[in-house]
Parts: sequence; C-alpha cells; structure tokens
Amino acid sequence: MPEVVSIFKNKVLLLTQTFFIKDNKKELLLCAHKYDFDILFFDQMSDFVTAVQTSDGNDLFVIDLDVLYNMQNDMSQQRRQTMFLSDLLQRLPQSKHYVYLQTVRQGERFLLQQKLVESNCLAYAEKPITNDVLVDKLFNLFGKHKRGELNAIVYLGDTAPLDTTMLEENGVELIQCLDARALHLRVKETQPDIVLINEAQYLNTEALVGVLKKNIEFDPGRAIIMLQDESSPALARKALDSGFDEILNVTDIDVLTRQVLNRINKIRASKDLISRDRATGLLNKVGLQNKALDMIRRAARSEKSLAYGVIDIDKFKTINDTWGHYFGDIVIKRLSLILSAHLGEHDLLSRFGGEEFVAVFWDTDLEQGKRKLDEMRLAFGKVAFEVTPGEIKNFSFSGGVADFPSFKTENALFLQADAMLYQAKQGGRNQICIATPDLKDCA
Repeated sequence: MPEVVSIFKNKVLLLTQTFFIKDNKKELLLCAHKYDFDILFFDQMSDFVTAVQTSDGNDLFVIDLDVLYNMQNDMSQQRRQTMFLSDLLQRLPQSKHYVYLQTVRQGERFLLQQKLVESNCLAYAEKPITNDVLVDKLFNLFGKHKRGELNAIVYLGDTAPLDTTMLEENGVELIQCLDARALHLRVKETQPDIVLINEAQYLNTEALVGVLKKNIEFDPGRAIIMLQDESSPALARKALDSGFDEILNVTDIDVLTRQVLNRINKIRASKDLISRDRATGLLNKVGLQNKALDMIRRAARSEKSLAYGVIDIDKFKTINDTWGHYFGDIVIKRLSLILSAHLGEHDLLSRFGGEEFVAVFWDTDLEQGKRKLDEMRLAFGKVAFEVTPGEIKNFSFSGGVADFPSFKTENALFLQADAMLYQAKQGGRNQICIATPDLKDCA
C-alpha cells in the first residue's frame, strides 16, 4: 500500500468538552482526513495553551466555548465562568488567531462577541453544526490564503500623504501621476482600485472625474477620492456632484492611510463575491482574467517574464463515475491545496472550471514554469486517496505552459498553454508540455 503523504502537515487544535470528543472524534477525523488535515483534541485549557504556544505553520486553533460555560443559572457561578474566559483569552498567544464555536444563545451576547473579536478572532460559527459542514468550513480557512492580491492606488499630485510602508505591508502598490491630463491614460494602463486626487489638482482641472468615469471601460468598482487639506463643505459638495465617490481630509498620514486601506479591503471583499470559486476559495474564470490582465501590465512595466500554466486532472470523469461526485469534489479540493502550497507571493491560482486549473507564475520563464508545474504534478501524484475502506488510489494531472512576453495577452497565453495541455493528454497524460522553437517538449 502506498505511503500516505501529508500535503502540508496542517492540523486543527480543538479545545472542547470531553463528551464532544467521545461522541464526535471518529466522524470528525474521517471528514478531516478526506481533506488531508488532522484534528488534535484537548479538554484541558493548560494543555491546549501549551500546544498553541509550540505550534507553527498553518495550523488552526478552534475553541468550543461550551468548554468554558456550564448550564447552571447561578449568577455567581456565571461570573466565575466569565472570568475563566478572560483568563483563557489572556493566556492565548497574541500572535495567533482563533476560531470560536458557540451556541445561538451565546451568539446573542454582544459583549461576548466584542471580547472575542478583540482577542484575535479569525472566525466564529454557531452550533449546532454538522461535522462535515464544520470540516468544510475549516478547509476553506486553510485555503483562504489569497495569491496575487496586489492592489493599486494611483495618486495625482506631487507627494502622496500616505504611509507607503503600511501600504506595501498590506499588498497595495502606490503609483504616482504628475500630469492631470495624462491621468486617464495612467488609470487605463494600471487599472487601480482607487484613484486619489488632491484638491489643488481638482480645482485646476474640474473635468478629471468625468473624463475617467465616462470611459465605457471604466470599472464601476473603482473608487475616486478627493483629498481635502481643510474642511470646506462647499468644495466637498461641488466635488461630490462632479463624480467623486468620497472626500477624505488630510489631517494625519497614519489615519488617512488606514482609511484608504479600509476602502481597499471593502473593494477586495466586493470583488471576491464575483471573482472566487466557492468550493475552493480560488479565483474563478472571471477573477483570473482580471488579475492576469493586471499581472501582464505589471510585467510589461517592470520587464518581467510570466509563466502561464493550464492543468487538468486526468480521467476525472472516470473518478466521478466510479466513486461519485462527492469524492470528485474532494479530489479537486485536495489538488487546490497542493497547488496553493507551491505558489509564490505574487503568483495567481484559479479553478478555471470543473477539474481545470490555471497557475500564473510571476518573474518566471518558460522552463522555470514547466519545472514548477512538474513539482506540483509529482506532489499530487504522491497523495493517497482512500476510495473505499482499505483501498488506496493515486491520481494525476496533465499540464501545458506558455510564457509572457512570447505571448502578449491573457487569451493568447491561455490558448497556447491549453494547446500544450492537449499535447500532454495525447502523449499519455501525467506530464507537462511546453513549446520550444524546434519541438514540443514534454516531461
């Protein structure tokens, strides 16, 4: 029997009551192992805190609040239990984030929710929640790391009153534009999420916002914000009437930067609703196309190469027909984790549709892209799937790679990589193919 290889060695540390462990442990582990992560159970706070302190990597820490509260109605007892929660939250390492499970009754207590949010709450869920749903939600948290999430701001003016270090730490690129008459061209080139215009530039050229927004290709999700040096209701009204989405006062660089980042996060959340695959959390086809266009523009400006890979699970219809669509979904989710683990900070990954994925590697040439995709292929091939009790199967995928700048557009990159994927399938599957000047290269 092939050795079961852990993808990430991820695990969930769960602090819960003894009876919960007794009644749910076996089923929870069965569900979790299908997605290749483990669950470690704790019913003592001290043991859990020690395990969290010594944990590293991509672990999740889950706390069932019922372990802290009993069902007694004695007020003095309730106060003692509340102090116990405070004691737990104080002892948990502040560098970690936590998932809390709570009853509907607990969820109705705003002060409790406030305390959790202020104590590094990653997420919370209300019980009752079935084991398979809980595991699926935890899987989504494992796969929540977003790739290629670089956002951009274009600033019209001399010196942007923003904390550039804070922007960089949050994946936001600041692009300066000095010429108001060229602003629309700069926006078209860089496709930013936010355009910042100081009031002096607006007063000099009041048609700025109209020129931007009347372009038929203008992104309605893009925010155009005026930065005002001193509060002037009359000027603010005039600016809003001319098309600005928001007016921000330049009183403090730190505060202004945080306001801009909050707006960026709202834009990100809004775009996620239409650009991400719900099953895996990866970019969907629409999200990939938008992000890939941005990446190609950045690559052209910085003279970087890109490798564009298309991946397709081999004989996926047979997998679905033999073991069912539920098992097929597990294979897809496990593959999404494998692929995610091999991405760089600025790479992109998409579930393009069905069993097909696309990976775009930043600052990577054709040969390097082929090697990266091949590393993914080998890692996936080592994953052991238990299709029936005691029966283990391994699966594979095929792939093709194209590169920028050999191919200039996202569509051209996809068509070339897809043609190489077809070559890999026709050549026997479980391989990666690229096109070279003299021959088609597969391995």
